[in-house]
Amino acid sequence: MACTILTGLMISALQAKRAQASAIVRDSEAKLRGLFELSPMGIVLTDLQGQFITFNDAFLDLFGYQRAELMNLNNRVLTPRKFLREDLAQFAVLKQTGRYGPYEKEYIQHDGRRVPVRLNGILIHNQDGQEYIWSMVEDISESRQIELKLKLAAAAFDSQDSMMILDRHGVIQRVNQAFINSTGFSAEESIGQTPRILQSGRHDAEFYREMWEHSISHGGWRGEVWNRNKAGEITPQYLTITAVKDEHTQLTHFISTYVDISERKEAEEKIKTLAFYDHLTHLPNRALLQDRLKQAMAASSRSGKYCALLFIDLDHFKRLNDTLGHAMGDLLLQQVATHLLEQVRAEDTVARLGGDEFVVLLTGLSAHKFDAASQTEALAEKVRAVLNRDYVLNHCNHRSAASIGVTLFQGGSVGIDDLLRQADLAMYKAKESGRNALSFFDPEMETVVLQRTALEADFRAALEKNQFVLHYQPQIVGSTHLIGVEALVRWAHPVRQLIAPTEFIPLAEETGLIKTLGLWVLVSACQQIKRWSTDPQFCKLTIAVNVSAQQLRARNFVEQVKHALLATQADPTRLKLELTESLLVDNVQDTIEKMHSLKAMGVSFSLDDFGTGYSSLSYLKRLPLDQLKIDKSFVCDVLSDPNDAAIARTIIALADSLALNVIAEGVETEMQRDFLAHAGCHAYQGYYFSRPLPLAEFEEYARLQVAR
Repeated sequence: MACTILTGLMISALQAKRAQASAIVRDSEAKLRGLFELSPMGIVLTDLQGQFITFNDAFLDLFGYQRAELMNLNNRVLTPRKFLREDLAQFAVLKQTGRYGPYEKEYIQHDGRRVPVRLNGILIHNQDGQEYIWSMVEDISESRQIELKLKLAAAAFDSQDSMMILDRHGVIQRVNQAFINSTGFSAEESIGQTPRILQSGRHDAEFYREMWEHSISHGGWRGEVWNRNKAGEITPQYLTITAVKDEHTQLTHFISTYVDISERKEAEEKIKTLAFYDHLTHLPNRALLQDRLKQAMAASSRSGKYCALLFIDLDHFKRLNDTLGHAMGDLLLQQVATHLLEQVRAEDTVARLGGDEFVVLLTGLSAHKFDAASQTEALAEKVRAVLNRDYVLNHCNHRSAASIGVTLFQGGSVGIDDLLRQADLAMYKAKESGRNALSFFDPEMETVVLQRTALEADFRAALEKNQFVLHYQPQIVGSTHLIGVEALVRWAHPVRQLIAPTEFIPLAEETGLIKTLGLWVLVSACQQIKRWSTDPQFCKLTIAVNVSAQQLRARNFVEQVKHALLATQADPTRLKLELTESLLVDNVQDTIEKMHSLKAMGVSFSLDDFGTGYSSLSYLKRLPLDQLKIDKSFVCDVLSDPNDAAIARTIIALADSLALNVIAEGVETEMQRDFLAHAGCHAYQGYYFSRPLPLAEFEEYARLQVAR
């Protein structure tokens, strides 16, 4: 029973470890798949206990097991005992340097036979700091056989590997054709020389002395060398030296075999690059950044000097991807990476975490916090200014900017994840201040973010539980004639009662939930149009609905409006969609086409907040609008500010010249109403007439208006 429980626990632990490791495999799988599956060399991922996590077919072919059988075994079980000590020595080197090998050992196959292999490996870390080992395993059975043939006869000269036969003094006696082809030295140029003609300068005299001493005392030597050919090109090679002895065990010759390992080196570098570098910008990724952060913390603890993290997020990057495509977004990211590298010192780190998020790690700042903050601010402002520029993306000009969050740290008192979170919070504060800005981390931000997170969770629940209601603000012509309403959404929170849209609409836009909320408002308004259609007092009222930028940019926006009208059987001529000027910044032609499609059904359009954004007469001429809406910011001071008064008159005159209706919002006093009426505006909306009302109160208000 105890054994069964223990076995179950071991299996559970193994499954948990594999689950942790699967994050590494998923993250790199798409990038490594071709190299991993097609490599003729075995590639295997293990944990530090030697348990197999995943491997390719070439590795599986070494053993003769089925894949499921091999997954239940591990490196130690399949290794003969005589190699375990060397395994431990290589493991110690791995922990110390981050890589091991190359070294040779044997594996036990399924039928009990042993296969000699040569191994190389690197140590990697996942985001949680867990350590794993990528290993490349080469079957060297064939090279062993070649060595035996070389020792017995010169028949090995049919090998495709470069080969030399040296006398016992190290003088070249013979070379094969592969040697001539790879080095560029002819047989005549080589014979009588020594292997020094191949020296690249990358190894010192001590390296070569130990190589030949080992060859004499141990019968041979194996290892990596860098050799230079006649043309001066340097390549990595795996060199095998075999000492040949006569029947009296006297040394007579050396046989040297050179194998070009450029491709293997490139594969190793690719594995390293995929594990630690971003494939698009070639900047360090999150894993390498975390390693650099650990080093920076340790150095800061010793020196007492501050370090800083800059969290950089490109403003409106999603808009670029949505309008010009991801290929253009990738070009921008590459250019941003280049500009960031140009601004920092060699000892600093620029990393890309993903998407449009970059991190800059500054080290070795002042030991005084104020001075360190000043140094960081100067560099961060320099970075912000450099990124705030026009970029040329495939002959297209694009204006971009960035929001930057900064946090300082000294030593390791704050964890890596907390530092990144602090810088991230500071970055969001910069965005909230208007974007293209710089902000330092403030602990109070954490409280704000926690509150925002709770509000977002409540908001998602509210959408599911239908906690939203519509209030209706009357739109009046003259003094009392009711012509329509604007539908304004309110959140009927179960604890906080009624929440105004100013508190949750920005959140809805940030999270993308505005599309879901907007569709609910649209359908609810259409349902109300249908209900009023049978009441003579309300059947001629229009209901104005605000449309967000995200709604309008959706490909199926027109279909959504059509479906809402058809499903509710609402009269399209009673529906008015209110657009803001900000919607006209991107893809104007697409907006115009969608408006014409809905206009053909009878839906009308009002341009809200006119005069506050990107007013353009060329847009007004092309847009199929029915109405301009004077923004309340102009109406508020129309009696005291000559500029606001002039703007209001201009908008009214412009609407008249374009044969558009005009309505003023935010009318709060009789004097404001009278001024606007005198200027030619006769439709109003505001607290002077009524605040936004729940349905029952509005209907009561409407009946009183008729009774007057």
